[in-house]
Order: sequence, then structure tokens, then C-alpha cells
Amino acid sequence: MRKLKIFFINNWITIVIVLVSIALIVLTIVGLGTLESFYRNMTLATIPLQLLLTGLNAFIFVYFYMTLFRGGFSGMKKKAIKSEDIKVRFKQVVGLESAKKEAMEVVQLLKDRTKVKKIGGRIIKGILFVGPPGCGKTMLAKAIATEANIPFLATSGSEFVEIFVGVGASRVRKLFSKARQLAYAQGSCIVFIDELEVIGRGRTFSFMGAGEETNSTQNQLLVEMDGLESSKENVVVIAATNASEDVLDKALLRPGRFDRKIYIAKPNLKERKELFEYYLTKVKRSATIDLERLAKKTVTKSPADIENIIREAALIATRNSKEEIDYSDISAAMDRIELGMAYRLDVTPQEKEQTAYHEAGHTAVLYFLHPSDDVFKATIIPRRDSLGMVSHHPREELYTANREKLVADIKVLLAGYAAEKIKYNTTSTGVVSDFQKATQIAHAMVWRMGMGGQFVGDFTNIPENEISNELKESLNQESIKIINDSLARVMEFLKSNWNIVESFAQELLRKEEMDYDEIDTMFKALKAEGAPTVVPTSLNPSENKPQE
Repeated sequence: MRKLKIFFINNWITIVIVLVSIALIVLTIVGLGTLESFYRNMTLATIPLQLLLTGLNAFIFVYFYMTLFRGGFSGMKKKAIKSEDIKVRFKQVVGLESAKKEAMEVVQLLKDRTKVKKIGGRIIKGILFVGPPGCGKTMLAKAIATEANIPFLATSGSEFVEIFVGVGASRVRKLFSKARQLAYAQGSCIVFIDELEVIGRGRTFSFMGAGEETNSTQNQLLVEMDGLESSKENVVVIAATNASEDVLDKALLRPGRFDRKIYIAKPNLKERKELFEYYLTKVKRSATIDLERLAKKTVTKSPADIENIIREAALIATRNSKEEIDYSDISAAMDRIELGMAYRLDVTPQEKEQTAYHEAGHTAVLYFLHPSDDVFKATIIPRRDSLGMVSHHPREELYTANREKLVADIKVLLAGYAAEKIKYNTTSTGVVSDFQKATQIAHAMVWRMGMGGQFVGDFTNIPENEISNELKESLNQESIKIINDSLARVMEFLKSNWNIVESFAQELLRKEEMDYDEIDTMFKALKAEGAPTVVPTSLNPSENKPQE
């Protein structure tokens, strides 16, 4: 009796369905028996068609369900890229020397996987490339696959994102299933996931279900990389991200998953020179191009930026009916990319002259007073929303900025205003962006970096309602003091060396645009005629004494 009761408890749904089905069949037979022979025959004749239509509707529903909810209309149909088809060798990856050394070690581990396993070691499961865009993360992954001579599956984080929950996880399963087949057949396989931050951000848990699709996709990725369902095939996952690794979920970064990180930074001076040399071999170039000079002029540029400069220079040279690229084409390409296309405005002579003196003030202060930057171009040809500009870059890579550098930046920004004030005793709206940047720097120096003098700490981390009005006023006064003292120093310097500003402004009016060599030659000649006064770097006005 008890067994029968337990059987009924476990199978009551099935029993009910069977009983209901029998009852419906009985009722159908009874109903057909009450019909006249004509209608009964017509009903019996249509039953097969009704069954066929019902089966067809069920098939269509199941097909759409499996297609849409289990894989989407554009399911993951990844085809393996053979290593010989990629054809990217380490020697072709220019400008990433430090990252290449670590990548070569990965290749060696993949080649010697049998030896590693023999001594009890474990093959690398995940490698994370972290760095800014355009620095060669994808190319480096291709080079690893080529050098290791193993299959390569490439995808992007956005390919796993769908509106329906479960689709992303299904695509992850399909991708790794394909990778394991290839690894089983050929010894190993690389899965490359670009833009990992799309599915790898820290998981969020909400009772409303927000982020559920991303969470399920990431959970499946965690399991596939090193979870209960992980297999013994050598599937190496290489991922790339432009975001900070702090954005990624901690479970992704733990040992056994993305436990090896390769940081790919922008190229240094030596690497930029090698990049220019490499990309210039792909075009016809003048033998007079100074690669060292180009490398200095492109501080903070990525390999993709440098390649783009050479491509743009080739277009400019073609438009000018040249047979080879020279330095002027490359310089024009940099201006076109950074500043936009030059265009002519109907500027009045007074406005053009005022712009020339404004830019002359920037240039003189930058050239003589800035401790780390060089001026590379001064122009009064309108570009974008500016009537003129001065282009300057650090002489070398700087990863931190000291107080002297920030104060010098403020002085350069205020120099245009000071030159207009000295020449015309009035100023123009062209100083707005300069003032905005100078104020931002001074505010950050005092509020965040403890460079004001009186207060030390990052006051932006304190809730605004917890800072007294007196402290706010004191901090703001320190910011204003930095700006006012810098302006006083700039005014004194420009007045003491006005002959330099005047001569340069007139030359700029004549040429409209001057490059580094012309500026350097002119300023050296003017300095030889009468050496400019170098103003002390101290912000204390009492220490502001001219030097011989």
C-alpha cells in the first residue's frame, strides 16, 4: 500500500495526463457516434490533416525556440584559422619588445608541453593582454599562434551579448567545444577573445534580474576555463582588454584562469623609431627623412597611430604628384590627423595679427621656460574651431608629472593672454580654452595632489557636505594664487624679452606656419643677440629676480 502511495506521489502528473487523455478519446468516440453518417465521415476524413497541421506547428515552434533561445539567428559558427594562414611572425611585431619576450616564453611552453607535464607542471590556461588600443594586442596573439603552429579561434566579447538569457552561455559552450576538438586533433588550440571587458566586468546581482545575461555568460566562461567541466585538452585562452584590469571580475583573474598578464604599453623612443623604419619600408620614401626626429615628435603615439600617419603621408604625396614621401608629407599628415584639415577664413588683418602675437607668447614661454616639452609647430592657419595653435610634446616619455612641469604648463597656457595684454592692453575670446585648462590644472594641484603649499591631501574624496566653507575658500585661494603668480612670472618674462616675441610674431605673420627647425634656429639667433632673462621657478614673488 505504501509503495503504491509513493508511486502515486511521484507519478501523479503522468497518471492525470493519461486519465485525461483516455477520457478525451472516449468522449470523442461517443461524440462521433451521435453524429449523422455524413458529418461523421467528414470529421474522420479531416483528422489526418489536423494532425499534420498540429505537428507542423509544433515543429515550427520547437525550431524557432531552439534557434532563437539556444543560439540566436547568428549562432557562433567559428571556423579555425590555421597557423600557416595567419603568417604573423614575432619579427613582424615591431615596438613591443618587453611584451614579445613574455609571449616567446608562452610559445616555448606550448611547444614543450609534454616536458612540462612530465615533471608535473601545468600548461598555461589563460593569458590577459592589458593595454591601450592600437598597440598590437591582436597581432601579438596571432604571432603566438603562428610561432607555436597551433589552430587559432578568434572572437570578440560583443559576440556573446544577446537580449535573451542563456544565449551567451550557449555560444561560449559551442566555442570551447570546437576548441577542444581542435586541441584533441592537433595537440593544442588558442582561443582569442578581444574586448574581454564586455563579458568580463565584475558581476552584479539584482533581484530584478539586471545583468543576468552577462552573468550567465561569464559564469560559463569561468567553468570552461577552469571548472568542474574542464577537460584535459590544451586550450589556451588569450584575452585582450583596453580597460583597467580592476574592471574585470576577480574570479577571472584568479590562478587557473587569466593568471598570466602581459602589459602592452605605448612604444618608447627607440621602439617608435623602429616602427617608422618598418612602415616606411612599405612605401617609397626619401632618404633624407630623419627617423630620430619623427620618433621624438610622436611621443604617446601607438603603433596604429604611426601606421596611420604613414598611410596619410602617402595620400598627401600622391595628391602633390610626388614620387616618394618626404618629411613635409609626414608632418602634414600629423597635422591633418591631430588638428584636422586646414581651411581659409576671411580673417581681418587686426584679428590675424592678434592671433600671431597670442601664439608667439605661447611659443616663447614654451621654448625658454618649459622643463620637459619642446615646441614642434606654431601656426596661425585656422583649424577646427581655432584660429591658431602651438603644438608641443614631451622630449621623452613621462609617466608622472612633478610640480615644476604642471606650473610650466600653466605658464604656457597663460602666455597667449599675457602677450595680447602687453601688445594691445586688451584680450580676445581666444583665451577661453587656455584659462579653462589652466584652472583645471591649478585646481587639481591643490585639491588632489597637495601641491598648493598649505594643505596636503586629496580633498575630492571627501563628500562635499563634509568640507567646511572656510576650507573650500582656502583651497580655492591657493588655486587662484598659483594662477596669479604664474601670470605675473610670464608677464615679467615676456616684457623683459619682448624683442623675441615681436620678431617671432612678425615672422609668423609672414610664413603663417613654422616648424621646430625654423623656430629653434630663430630663437637661438635672437638669444645670441640678447640672451633672454630666465625667470626663477619659485612661485614666491619676492624671489623673482632677473638672472644674468
